[in-house]
Amino acid sequence: MSLAEALSEGLQVTGIGLIIVFSVLVILMLVMMAMKAIFYKPNKKDKTKEPSEKVETAPISDTAVDVTTVPVPAAADSGIDEGTLLAVITAAVAAVMDTPASRLNIKSYRRIGDNAPAWNKAGVRDIIDSRF
Repeated sequence: MSLAEALSEGLQVTGIGLIIVFSVLVILMLVMMAMKAIFYKPNKKDKTKEPSEKVETAPISDTAVDVTTVPVPAAADSGIDEGTLLAVITAAVAAVMDTPASRLNIKSYRRIGDNAPAWNKAGVRDIIDSRF
């Protein structure tokens, strides 16, 4: 067998192998899409759930950065008035975005539940504590 014949046969085997692999991947993709169409049922609660509280503010300036929805932990329900809570949220968003708080316009916020598992909370607390 000459070198040209060996290379030709090698390319044929490689081509057939690639065709088989990609055809199996396409078949798997189609099976997974069919399973999603058959077995997946969207959660109706998530689509109809409205934010529990909204605070509307007027724009401060024409170049205001709009923050439409800011999740607030449910632990903030401990007697802090709404103005103070909104000021804290605005300051935190301004610090993260590295922009002055006077340029921000928080249109609404909503409280999120505290339903994370204990190991998740411990991991988050560990990461936060290791940064300071």
